[in-house]
Amino acid sequence: MYELERVTKVFSVQLAAVDGIDLKVRRGDRVAFIGPSGAGKTTLFRMLNLTIPPTSGTLLFDGLDVRRLHGRRLREVRRRIGTVYQQHNLVPRLPVIHNVLSGRLGDWSLWRAMRSLIRPKDAALAYEALGQVGIPEKLYERTETLSGGQQQRVAIARTLVQDPEVILADEPVSSVDPALASGIVKLLVDLSETYRKTLIINLHSVDLALAHFHRVIGLRDGRIAFDLPAAEATDDALATLYAGSQPETGEEVSGLAGLPTVRSCQPGFSS
Repeated sequence: MYELERVTKVFSVQLAAVDGIDLKVRRGDRVAFIGPSGAGKTTLFRMLNLTIPPTSGTLLFDGLDVRRLHGRRLREVRRRIGTVYQQHNLVPRLPVIHNVLSGRLGDWSLWRAMRSLIRPKDAALAYEALGQVGIPEKLYERTETLSGGQQQRVAIARTLVQDPEVILADEPVSSVDPALASGIVKLLVDLSETYRKTLIINLHSVDLALAHFHRVIGLRDGRIAFDLPAAEATDDALATLYAGSQPETGEEVSGLAGLPTVRSCQPGFSS
């Protein structure tokens, strides 16, 4: 699905956010990226969802060189990639149904999009997507009244309505209560398995990555530090990945005791 060869992204003369990455992701793979803040994970994802081009190197999506895609062809390929963001990117004052159906905007004409704001035509589609994420009863509720976890599920339902081949999830649980994080990650994994989607996720929590993904990639200073089956991600490899990094608490990571984690997570999640 993706093939990267010596991919680099430079934003200034002194800053290479991604530096010479080689990577292959097969169709249907489920891959978790971990690493300290500033490792280049979000920049890499912006290249994977074709928001920004690489500065150098080759990035192929399903065999297509993304640097050769422009205009309508680029938009067509982007529609094959769905992204779940750290911030939900929903319109708070709109009913949930409108936010879910915005996943179809890439396929709609401007007239149909405007008409849907007045009277949604695909309510059944939105209801089904919300049922898949466990909140069908929220279809007509105002989005801003939902909890953070419910809003993230609305964002996932929006991606399901888009029906992409690839789901990119960029820190999808950073803005929800830690007690809900495990359930949301498990939901993404289950949906990708059920609908045979390629799933690539950025996670701050090492625990979640190791618990839910068979393949874990450590990113540090814009480079791949390791690309391993989760069972082979040793304590030493993880400690080296995070050595000297500064977690959100401001305390320096030193050994496994300081690794980013989500504690007290139970299977499933509630409102």
